[in-house]
Amino acid sequence: MIRKIIHIDEEKCIDMVDGKAKLVREHFCDGFGDCLPNCPTGAISFEEREAPAYDEAAVKRSQQEKKHPAGGCPGSRFMKLGGGNPGPAAPFAGQAAVKAGMTIANSAAGSASAFNSDAPEAGAAGQVYLAKPVSRLEQWPCQIRLLPTQAPFYDGAKLLIAADCTAYAYANMHEDFMKGKITLVGCPKLDPVDYSEKLTAIIRDNDVKSVTIVRMEVPCCGGLQRAAETALRASGKFIPWQVVTISRDGRILD
Repeated sequence: MIRKIIHIDEEKCIDMVDGKAKLVREHFCDGFGDCLPNCPTGAISFEEREAPAYDEAAVKRSQQEKKHPAGGCPGSRFMKLGGGNPGPAAPFAGQAAVKAGMTIANSAAGSASAFNSDAPEAGAAGQVYLAKPVSRLEQWPCQIRLLPTQAPFYDGAKLLIAADCTAYAYANMHEDFMKGKITLVGCPKLDPVDYSEKLTAIIRDNDVKSVTIVRMEVPCCGGLQRAAETALRASGKFIPWQVVTISRDGRILD
């Protein structure tokens, strides 16, 4: 069919494909600028010529693929993870020292009751074992800025909204907070965005069961807490929620 199509002066246009802008999908052009590239004044004009019909469905598919591409950075694709399962226990590297300590304690107290209840457990052959730590991350990505507002892993989810630094300050973050939750992390000081709008959409548009906010004691973390609280109010839902504050030396503050 004969219709209006964008004509691009490749000598004037800013680099786009192999150093030049090229019109390679004519069915993406609706004659009103849908396929206009970023070119300087005078580089783009319209011409009437034979071209395939405008395909709106193809345009929408292309836009969706750009949001969630099949290749490229893994951060642009979301997925459900297993949340981690403890692997087989491994011998403790310092088992000889631990057993020696147990012997000394036993001799001093005259009873096994002198053992520290938190000490590694000895196996039948006298070996000491420690459980291997595992990741409790339930989904990818986990950064608030990268997460979609709707995804299957939100269905029936308990949300953990955590400041970036909490995972470094609090040693048992995975077991005590992340386990069994969908984790959303961010830094209101370093990310130049307001999380409120996205968090509102996530809570409002999904079957969220509860929200736990974990922040650092530093003032800038107040931005994350305020964004989460704003989102909870704006969602129009009544969802159980709590705030946990971590000190800079890794303690949970009352």
